[in-house]
Amino acid sequence: METFWLWAGFILFIVALLALDLGLLHREDKVVTIRQALWQSLGYVVLALIFAAGVFAFKGKVAGYQFLTGYLIEKSLSVDNIFVFVLIFTHFAVPPQYQYRVLFWGIFGALVLRASLILAGAAIIEAFHWVIYLFGAFLIFTGIRMLIAVEAEPDIENNRIVGFMRRRFRMTEGFVGSHFFVVQNGVRYMTPLFVVLVLVELTDVVFALDSIPAIFAITTDPFIIFTSNVFAILGLRAMYFALAGIIHRFHYLKYGLSLILVFVGGKMIVNAWFDEDVISIEAALLVTAVMIIASVLFSMWKTRHLPPEEIEAASVRWWVPGSPPRKDPPKEKRSD
Repeated sequence: METFWLWAGFILFIVALLALDLGLLHREDKVVTIRQALWQSLGYVVLALIFAAGVFAFKGKVAGYQFLTGYLIEKSLSVDNIFVFVLIFTHFAVPPQYQYRVLFWGIFGALVLRASLILAGAAIIEAFHWVIYLFGAFLIFTGIRMLIAVEAEPDIENNRIVGFMRRRFRMTEGFVGSHFFVVQNGVRYMTPLFVVLVLVELTDVVFALDSIPAIFAITTDPFIIFTSNVFAILGLRAMYFALAGIIHRFHYLKYGLSLILVFVGGKMIVNAWFDEDVISIEAALLVTAVMIIASVLFSMWKTRHLPPEEIEAASVRWWVPGSPPRKDPPKEKRSD
């Protein structure tokens, strides 16, 4: 019964936050300023830290460190989403005042999806402990795959998902305000904004398949896993608007995030093999923090003297679900 009230209370708290967000703070379509985004992002971090203090107080030291480590890993991996969001919004030329609406519904869907994946993953691990080895191997594989994709530029114009939707559904030529669907001459049309929403949702699906196994390397407690995921995801919108203009300066953070996945996957396998915490929660928290800070500082140092065009060129290198890597354009022949 105690567990039920924990879950019920937390879910009601999240519903109230979302209702306050969309119903009061962002009722109208407007551009979110960097100042507003920074304050909102700070607010979500403070809420997460207050919750962490509650976990330490009521569930103990181990659970507290598990929450903090899980939150840091999920928060850092969510930066991957921001890189992709920038690529998607830029390609489709989504007006800034409509981006918040897309992210709100995208993140709402992400919360529902992640809750389902977490409960399913916990049940599978409890029934089949050996699945931990598969999760660990998957994280290592994913981290290596991400390292390879860091310098790839996605061809969003030939995205398979976008192509499928354009062939199968009626679509307006351009945006119609912040609407996802409109009725014109008695016929319902999809707008390009809904296509953007689908890509945002699919991005979270793909990253959830990476990040959720990563936190299972820290704990198998569904409540700790879900709450740390939720706090990281809730702050994602504010973090996007705070970092969108400077995210291109953090190109080498992609390498750090990839290495975090490899490290966490290795931790999962080693600890499962020896059936004890060979790599402790505290060590995982420290390593994760060091990797993030080091990759951010290295990115800023590496790009300090680069011209803006080179920095911008680096920012479009990543990947978008359903987009093949862009082929290099043919080199122009030199004339001697």
